[in-house]
Amino acid sequence: MACVSFAKLNAPSSSWIGGQQSLPQRSGSSAWLATRRVSLPIRAGAYTDELIKTAVSVFFKTIASPGRGILAIDESNATCGKRLSSIGLDNTEPNRQAYRQLLLTTPGLGEYISGAILFEETLYQSTTDGKKFVDVLHDQKIVPGIKVDKGLVPLPGSNNESWCQGLDGLSSRSAEYYKQGARFAKWRTVVSIPCGPSALAVKEAAWGLARYAAISQENGLVPIVEPEILLDGDHPIERTLEVAEKAWAEVFYYLAENNVIFEGILLKPSMVTPGAEHKERANPETIAKYTLTMLKRRVPPAVPGIMFLSGGQSEMEATLNLHAMNQSPNPWHVSFSYARALQNTVLKTWQGRPENVEAAQKALLVRAKANSLAQLGKYSAEGESEEAKKGMFVKGYTY
Repeated sequence: MACVSFAKLNAPSSSWIGGQQSLPQRSGSSAWLATRRVSLPIRAGAYTDELIKTAVSVFFKTIASPGRGILAIDESNATCGKRLSSIGLDNTEPNRQAYRQLLLTTPGLGEYISGAILFEETLYQSTTDGKKFVDVLHDQKIVPGIKVDKGLVPLPGSNNESWCQGLDGLSSRSAEYYKQGARFAKWRTVVSIPCGPSALAVKEAAWGLARYAAISQENGLVPIVEPEILLDGDHPIERTLEVAEKAWAEVFYYLAENNVIFEGILLKPSMVTPGAEHKERANPETIAKYTLTMLKRRVPPAVPGIMFLSGGQSEMEATLNLHAMNQSPNPWHVSFSYARALQNTVLKTWQGRPENVEAAQKALLVRAKANSLAQLGKYSAEGESEEAKKGMFVKGYTY
């Protein structure tokens, strides 16, 4: 068990404003010292040295490499079943395997995709030829990740809001996922603007994310921190900004309270947009302005990368907004971690037919390349298909 000293943020309130974190300094190969407020030494997990190396070598050189992002195929079996039923397929393990095999075996995928978030079933599956999906990813220099939360359930005492379950047994599950080849994890919780959000729901979301992140790091997994601000509602973009700032302030407060290493996490935020039912839509430049304002106010530059979720935007909208955010330098690697915004056209092209696999894989490469160009700030929407322009918002979306 490695013993490491960490800086502990003793902020007077759950906000980044008013609290500053000094830059870490190395002493030897693994000691991180604080030059401001220092708590008693904290015993870190056995993976601390490896986690720091992973954050530097993998997440800067691989996950956060220029022009690459994350493919999220971590839908639960029930949600994957809904996707399959939309093209007339039954929700069976062979059908789920066939679809995920189509995605992960796409030739050239690693040129644009640096990581793939898997559902537990997929992490342990193999192709129909018997090759482990984890090894398929390794061959393309794509880092395997794993969804570890157990989904949303009603939060008692709240304004009809949810909390995310899954902390029970997370440490032992994470250790097994690491053995299977996963190197990062994902935990999604949500904040609903039409429901308030209540202070209870925001605090529960932030605390759950912080506990998950600490447990993941203890077991060698780099955590993706994802409090999704749902698109549901008719509120203006200014309201989304207000709620996002509140949520991320709470998240970083509790991450610090749980001694999470900021250099060893990734963020998966929502873009700051008006509610899906708001009467006025915002253009990509406005969304980029508000989103980057929120991030610069709340996210320390120690965080290696920010990988946006698409949240029900159309494929083209998600790409255009990412492109707008990469028109000037940012303190972090700003990229994508898309699910539907990479898969929608792919699924409709495939239709469950073996003869369509090659065409579907080409469709995936088209979307992956578009988002790669957006990460580099070089995307053009010229020639985009009508399918790519269709919105995918689902009220109260779960997976």
